[in-house]
Amino acid sequence: MPTRRHFLATAAAPSLLAQTKPNDKIRLALIGAGGMGSGDVNSSLATGESELVAVADVYDGRLTRAKEIWGGHIQTTRDYREILAKKDIDAVIIATPDHWHARIAIDAMNAGKDVYIEKPMVQKVADGHLVVEAARKTNRILQVGSQRVSSIIYDKARQLLESGAIGQLNLVEAWWDRNSAIGAWQYSIPPDATPANIDWDRYLGQAPKRTFEPIRLFRWRNYQDYGTGVAGDLFVHLFSGLHFITGVEGPERVFATGGLRYWKDGRDVPDVMMGLYDYPAQNKIPAFNLALRVNFVNGAGETSGFRFVGSEGIMTVGGTVTISKVNRETEPGHTLGTFPRNVLDDFLKAYREKYPPQRPTAKGMSPQGEDTFRAPRNYSDHLDHHRNFLHAVRSRKPVIEDALFGLRAAGPALLSNRSYLEKQTFFWNAAKCEVKS
Repeated sequence: MPTRRHFLATAAAPSLLAQTKPNDKIRLALIGAGGMGSGDVNSSLATGESELVAVADVYDGRLTRAKEIWGGHIQTTRDYREILAKKDIDAVIIATPDHWHARIAIDAMNAGKDVYIEKPMVQKVADGHLVVEAARKTNRILQVGSQRVSSIIYDKARQLLESGAIGQLNLVEAWWDRNSAIGAWQYSIPPDATPANIDWDRYLGQAPKRTFEPIRLFRWRNYQDYGTGVAGDLFVHLFSGLHFITGVEGPERVFATGGLRYWKDGRDVPDVMMGLYDYPAQNKIPAFNLALRVNFVNGAGETSGFRFVGSEGIMTVGGTVTISKVNRETEPGHTLGTFPRNVLDDFLKAYREKYPPQRPTAKGMSPQGEDTFRAPRNYSDHLDHHRNFLHAVRSRKPVIEDALFGLRAAGPALLSNRSYLEKQTFFWNAAKCEVKS
């Protein structure tokens, strides 16, 4: 029987600066009060290190709900610029549709606010360079909201890969599958969604002008005008986790395919998507290939994870980290069927002198075993990710998932969309974050 050992992963939160008063809280504002934004606020408040003071959203119902959840003292507005003009706000959480990410992030940093921005950091690669430059010029903290880079599970995977636990990496498989209406972005549309309580023109922003269609607001991920589809929502999570564990900057070749197989509800993005990526040798990691898959029609339900395939074993990363290994054969074997008899006999004699026959045993046929690393019960990487952001706001020390990291994760994801739509393979310069001509 293969053996299985369980390890409890632990991590200590970094301490605040000595000069910071324990009761000082970072004053936050939320821009975009949908499901993800509301979850971000709750995670931030759960750290005990922040307080919410203002909320901006184009739908009045969400502003009303913000006061119901977080208190009548919360200041609310349709115009995020009113929030940025307030001097008593330290940082903002940006959880708007993707097409607003870059503009609001740049405006916020120019207004002196630190930024927690949902992934993908930008809708277009060119906008990513503007965000990186704004962060550099303003010296503001910007953290992208892909929480795996703060996960103790992913940190354990990073340590194991670096230690050579699976030998030489050569292939990574990653997937995220779903089989539900909500998982496929069929979010509920409030029955009171009307032009009277939604600032439609403000929502559209630089997107193509069109008449009022609330489905395009409340299910914005389904449309290229406002979102980034499967790649921007989920591929980017996988790229973030992969880049953190391996320390690489990005692939050099991108190809993606897929289709709209089941959720034919008017959306113009696929519900099944696969990508293939060539990673060159970088930062002590040898060249390897990556295969990504997202399927919104998976009859088995929701699953996600990674398989890091190496010369000495496989590391599976999901809710746990598992190292699986199989005994290597002690002899290489031979192919003698086409040799003439005299050559065959001479070869076999020399071979058996070097590799004497061994009696087969159960041990010799079984795996060496598995090591499984588990996080503590009720562990939350969301909580750690927000805690790390707030500590950076206080200490002014850089975060891992800064604007450049965010662009290096978003870039190949956005290029996957282009590959799918244009049916082309693209070449990517990960160091410069640009498409190679």
